[in-house]
Amino acid sequence: MAKKESTVYFCNECGFESSKWMGQCPACKAWNTFVEEKVEKKAGMSGHRKHDITDSMPVSFDEINTQSEERTVTGIGELDRVLGGGIVSGSLTLVGGDPGIGKSTLLLQVCKKLSDAGKNVLYVSGEESLRQIKLRAVRIGEMKNNLKLLCETNLGTIEEVIKRTGPDAVVIDSIQTMYDEEIGSAPGSVSQVREATAIFMRIAKELGVSVFIVGHVTKEGTVAGPRVLEHMVDTVLYFEGDRHASYRILRGVKNRFGSTNEIGVFEMKNDGLSEVLNPSEYMLNGKPEDSSGSIVSCSMEGTRPLLVEIQALVSRTGFGFPRRQSAGSDTNRLNLLIAVLEKRLNIPMSDQDAYVNIAGGIKITEPAIDLGIVLAVISSYRNKAIDDKTVAFGEVGLSGEVRAVSLAVSRVNEAKKLGFNTCIVPYGCLESLKEIKGIKIIGVKNIAQAIDLI
Repeated sequence: MAKKESTVYFCNECGFESSKWMGQCPACKAWNTFVEEKVEKKAGMSGHRKHDITDSMPVSFDEINTQSEERTVTGIGELDRVLGGGIVSGSLTLVGGDPGIGKSTLLLQVCKKLSDAGKNVLYVSGEESLRQIKLRAVRIGEMKNNLKLLCETNLGTIEEVIKRTGPDAVVIDSIQTMYDEEIGSAPGSVSQVREATAIFMRIAKELGVSVFIVGHVTKEGTVAGPRVLEHMVDTVLYFEGDRHASYRILRGVKNRFGSTNEIGVFEMKNDGLSEVLNPSEYMLNGKPEDSSGSIVSCSMEGTRPLLVEIQALVSRTGFGFPRRQSAGSDTNRLNLLIAVLEKRLNIPMSDQDAYVNIAGGIKITEPAIDLGIVLAVISSYRNKAIDDKTVAFGEVGLSGEVRAVSLAVSRVNEAKKLGFNTCIVPYGCLESLKEIKGIKIIGVKNIAQAIDLI
């Protein structure tokens, strides 16, 4: 059958398709995101299967069977937490992360756990040979025979293998290596990635197979390819952390079957990824004693309270413009809090550089750590250490007030469990904390009261 070739333009952000280049995408309003690709398709092919009209007839709610939506526990507690309790049958999950972060290792461990539980699993690799996969799997442990490996990048072949073998779960490593013969562009291009994801989504929904696809990320930290890729899948998980360090953080940014606020913490070891059951204790490991510019604060990651060490360094600048830098928290938020200190407490910061770091490499966006940042900055500015057994949390407003935060009971109980004896909390949270014993709880209405305590 003859082929026809055409040039189309895709938006890298949302996947919008156009026959001509445009400076601004009309769909997502992003600028300079269109890329040119040549697409070949067989004449007469529309890219979609023809369905009988009976396949598209509507059904009532009473006729829909939801028993297949029961979750399968993977046996990896941190992953099950992020997924919302386990793997949903027929779901399509995207796992993204930097190269070498441990995406393939995690999914190989998932395959091992599922195969040990008697599930049939198919691992499809487009990047490694069978020998390479087995050498990597030997570190994890002994694999069962119901785990099958396939080295293939042709989407048509992979689809036929899945239909013929009927696995319970499929892992695709990675989506950027897959290609469809009917599309003339190179593997990894926008059109190929989008088409491959659509095929795996159809396989997952029609056959009830749980599919995991690995996606590489760009230098901006997003999955390579169109952002429509994230809209098509059911769940998006990001693996964060420094590949040269031992810790890894699995964060859910989209989940149609659970919460998107949960995180899972792992540690990379010689035998693969190991779960960190107490992340607060892990994050505080190595905290310096009697050191200025250091305090412990508490953030909520979903239903889990997480104690983190906030470090600040304030020093006189050698330039006319002071530098503000933050690692693990929002730099704009740091600028805002320093402006509040200058305006409300008359603390001169215009000739001081300020650096803030969340120890452990975790990224915190919750405003509940505002009070901790303020106290750490003041501690470094005055070169006066804060008591090592003190925890502070609360949101700071532009008037210098300390505002109440949610789930204060869980935060204080976590601090109490780890041996802290003093909690500086917003005054508005005191009523909910009055029944907690064994730890000193101090409520403050503004940052001036909090600074006086230290």
